[in-house]
Amino acid sequence: MSKIILVVAAHTDDEAMGCGGTIARHIAEGDEVHLLFMTDGVGSREVLAEEVIDRLNAAQQATQTLGVSSYTNLSFPDNRMDAVPLLDIVKEVEANISEIKPEIIYTHHIGDLNIDHQVTHKAVMTACRPQPGFSVKTIYAFEVLSSTEWQTPNLVPFVPNVFINITDYLSTKINVCNAYYEEMREVPHSRSLQHIELLAKHRGYSIGVDAAEAFMLIREIV
Repeated sequence: MSKIILVVAAHTDDEAMGCGGTIARHIAEGDEVHLLFMTDGVGSREVLAEEVIDRLNAAQQATQTLGVSSYTNLSFPDNRMDAVPLLDIVKEVEANISEIKPEIIYTHHIGDLNIDHQVTHKAVMTACRPQPGFSVKTIYAFEVLSSTEWQTPNLVPFVPNVFINITDYLSTKINVCNAYYEEMREVPHSRSLQHIELLAKHRGYSIGVDAAEAFMLIREIV
């Protein structure tokens, strides 16, 4: 039986790095995947209007490569989501969940260095307060290179306890990340295509497969 999946990401490209292979696998297995982005991902920089458009075009290319059912871009301030009342963000997330009625949500790890990732996680958890008849049964947190591993050591470490085999979907993940080529950096930077591939292989080798994505299970109702 197919499932409805919602990925809630702070920025366009987080979905690709965090769970691009898992999204591709869900879709290949007949599941319905929706994306919800909190910001445009570039508004905090001194950028031209066309650069914002380029980032949105990159997101569109990435979503087409994945074949998701829908994606929504909200307009919260990039890298300044902590300046917005949490309730305002929660209301937007709640509205999206109410419309889509996902069974599974993937979102950011609360311990990421990036403040937008932290706020997004809090908004998801607040919007997903357990209620009778609520659609969301499972919540996973993913890791995003150049944020998850850059946080202060031991503050809120990312300790994965769920691994999804993406061996057949690693090339799709890399292609989706490459859609955001302007956000990628050259090795040995953490946010490089080479490192994204190495991490997938490391997570895979850790469990005896060629490639995997790692998650922390936040909640599961069975």
